Amino acid sequence: MSEESNVRFTEREALFYHNTIRPGKIEIIASKPMATQRDLSLAYSPGVAVPVRAIADDPATAYDYTARGNLVAVISNGTAILGLGNLGALASKPVMEGKAVLFKRFADVDSIDIELATEDPQAFIEAVALMEPSFGGINLEDIKAPECFIIEQALKERLKIPVMHDDQHGTAIISAAGLLNACHLTGRKLEDVKVVVNGAGAAAIACTALIKAMGVRHDNVIMCDTKGVIYRGRENVDQFKSAHAVTTDKRTLAEAMEGADIFLGLSVKGAVTQDMVRSMAPQPIIFAMANPDPEITPPEAKAVRPDAIVATGRSDYPNQVNNVLGFPFIFRGALDVQATAINEEMKIAAATAIAELAREPVPEEVAAAYGRNHTFGLDYIIPAPFDPRLMEVVSSAVARAAMETGVAQKPIEDFDAYRNSLKARLNPTTAALTNVYALVRENPKRVVFAEAENEVVLRAAIQFRDFGYGTPVLVGRTQPVLDKLNELGVADPESYEIHNSNVSPLVPDMVAYLYQRLQRRGFLERDVKRMVNQDRNVFASLLVALGHGDAMISGMTRTFSQTMKEVRQVLDPKPGHLPFGIHMMVAKNYTVFLADTTVNERPSAEDLAHIATETAAVARRMGHEPRVAFLSFSTFGNPSGKWLDSIRGAVAILDAQDPGFEYEGEMAPDAALNPKVMANYPFSRLSGPANVLIMPGLQSANISAKLLRELAGNAVIGPMLLGMEKPVQIAAMTSIAPDILTLAVLAAAGIAG
Repeated sequence: MSEESNVRFTEREALFYHNTIRPGKIEIIASKPMATQRDLSLAYSPGVAVPVRAIADDPATAYDYTARGNLVAVISNGTAILGLGNLGALASKPVMEGKAVLFKRFADVDSIDIELATEDPQAFIEAVALMEPSFGGINLEDIKAPECFIIEQALKERLKIPVMHDDQHGTAIISAAGLLNACHLTGRKLEDVKVVVNGAGAAAIACTALIKAMGVRHDNVIMCDTKGVIYRGRENVDQFKSAHAVTTDKRTLAEAMEGADIFLGLSVKGAVTQDMVRSMAPQPIIFAMANPDPEITPPEAKAVRPDAIVATGRSDYPNQVNNVLGFPFIFRGALDVQATAINEEMKIAAATAIAELAREPVPEEVAAAYGRNHTFGLDYIIPAPFDPRLMEVVSSAVARAAMETGVAQKPIEDFDAYRNSLKARLNPTTAALTNVYALVRENPKRVVFAEAENEVVLRAAIQFRDFGYGTPVLVGRTQPVLDKLNELGVADPESYEIHNSNVSPLVPDMVAYLYQRLQRRGFLERDVKRMVNQDRNVFASLLVALGHGDAMISGMTRTFSQTMKEVRQVLDPKPGHLPFGIHMMVAKNYTVFLADTTVNERPSAEDLAHIATETAAVARRMGHEPRVAFLSFSTFGNPSGKWLDSIRGAVAILDAQDPGFEYEGEMAPDAALNPKVMANYPFSRLSGPANVLIMPGLQSANISAKLLRELAGNAVIGPMLLGMEKPVQIAAMTSIAPDILTLAVLAAAGIAG
C-alpha cells in the first residue's frame, strides 16, 4: 500500500511544500570536514588515490571507504505512479524523492532517486545493472505489471546486491504480518485457510506468493482479475497469473467468496458487496487494500459481519497496511550484513517480526498519539507506522535471516550490540513529533493566530487547517485578512473564522473580564477598552481566556518580552508553576533541550530546580531519557565564582526530592557534552552526555540559543513557552511558516503551554 496517510491538504499547500526553502525534498551533504586545503586533499586528489587502490585490490573494501554500504537507489520509469497511472519518468520524480526521504527518516538509509525514461524492460534492466557498483541496494518503484516482474527477476539474477520492487513485496510483507495475527486471534492455521485474492497486479501476485511460501496451500487460494476467477484452462492468461490458477468451478468473485476465510483485495473501490461479506466463513478476515478507497469500508463490512477483522490501506481506520512498516527496515538489515539479495526467508522474517511486535505492549507515546485502542486485538493486528521499535525489531530479524540463508557477506557477531546501534541511529524526537502531530489530528483544537495579517502566520494557519489539526482562529482586520487569503490561493476564504476587535460582539464581555482583573493594578476602564480594541495580543489572549480558543500563538511582529508582557495582562501562570522557555536543538541522532531561554533573567535555586524538572518532563515526552546538566563557567568549583550558589542550591533541592532523572552541576558545557572531558570527572552522576541543559541566567541562555539557531545548522524548535495557565506560544520574529505550525501543534497537544 502507499505510504501516504489520509491527511487533508490542498493542491496549493502540496506545491508550496515541494517548492519552499529549496525545490524538492532532498539534498546531498558532506559527511567529512571540508574546511581546509588538507581536508580537500584527503577528500579528493591526491588523498583519494589511496582508497581507490585499496578497492581495486579488494572490492569488498568499497563498503569500508565509500558510502555504498548505506546507499540505496530508488528507481522508476513512472509507468504506475501511485494511483495515477503511467505519467512518465519525470513526473515520478516527486514520488521517488519522497521514497528517499522515507528511507532516511525511518531507517537512516541514504537514498538517491533515479528516473529512467524508458518503457522497454530490457533497456531498463541494462541501465540499472550498469549502476551496480554505485549502490548497496536497489528499490524498484512504480513500474507497471507485468514488466515489473520481468525487470525484478532479471536484476535479482544479475546483481549481487539486494533488489526489491516495493510495490509488490512491501504490501505483501505487511499484509502477511497482519494475516498471521488475524489467524492467531481466530484460531486458524495458515495451511487450513481458504483465501480469495481480488486483483492480479504486481502487489496481488506478490501477496499471494508470500502467503503460499508461509504455508497457505496453493489449492486453497482463488485469484480473481477483472474477468473473474483465474482457473486452470482459462484462455488469455499470462504466465504470472497462470502460476496461481486452480481447478475450480467458481467463476465470479461472489462465488469465490462463499465460505472463504480470508479476502485480500488489491483491486478497486467497491468491488466487494455486503452480500459477499455475509457469505464468508465465521470470523472472516478482510484485507480491503485498494488505494485510496478500499473494496469495502470497515463500517460496511462490520455492519453485516460484526465478527470480522478488517484491514485497509488507510490511516483513518484501524489496521493500516502501510509499506513504511517494512521497506526501510528490510533494507537496513540487508545493508548492515552486506546481503547479496533479499530472499523469501528475509521477507518472512520481516513479516513475522512485525506480527510479533503488534502483540507487545505499545509504548505510551505511540498509544497517546493515535488515540485508539492499541492493545493487540481485532482492531490492532498491525503495529502503528511510527512505532520506534520497528527499526530495532524488523532490521535485526532481516539481518539474522540473511545470515541463516547464506546471503550475508558481513555477519553480525553481537546481536545485542547491533540492536543497540539500531536504536541509536535515529533521533527519537522525530518519531515523537510525528506522534504528536497524529495526536492533534485525532483531537483537533481551536488555536488563535494573533497576527493573521502577517503572511508567514497566515500560511501556518492555512496549513493548520488543511492538515487537519483543527480550526485556526484568525485575529486581524477582516478585509486585509480575506485579501491575503485570496492572494495565497485559498478557494474559500470566507470559511475562515476571523475576529476583528473593532467590530467583534465579544468586546463588551472582554472589557468586563479584563477590567475586573486589572482595576486594582492601576488601570481605568477606558484603559482596558483601549487595550482590547487596539492590542491584538490582549484581544487574542482574551479569546483563549474566555474559551473561544484552546491555545494561542503570536510573536512575529513584536519582541518576545513585549508580547509576553501583553499576554500576562490577561493570562496567569499555572498555579505553582514558573513560566519559562525551552529551545529544542534537533540534530540527526540527538536532541538537546535548553532552558530557560526566554523569561527569567536571574532564576533562584528553586526556579532552576523547577525548570530542570519541567524540562526533563518535556524531554521524556519527546522520547528521551533526561540527563540534566546545570551549566556554568565553572566545573565543580573550578574556577570559583560568586554566581554559583543558585546552581548548587538547585542541585541540593533535587537531591532532596529524588526526581527520577539524572542530573549534575555545576559544569561547563564541554564537561556536560564531551565524553572525553567528562572522563576527567569519574564522580559525575551523568551516565552519558547531557541532553537537558539548564542555563544559569537569561543572558547566557538567550545568547546561546540564538547563536545555535544562526550558526549550528541544526533544526531548532522554539522558543517553547511552558508554565502558563493556557497554552500560549510566542515565536521568534525570524520564524518561517513551518516553525509557527510546529509551535501551534505543540500547543494544541499540550506539550508546550
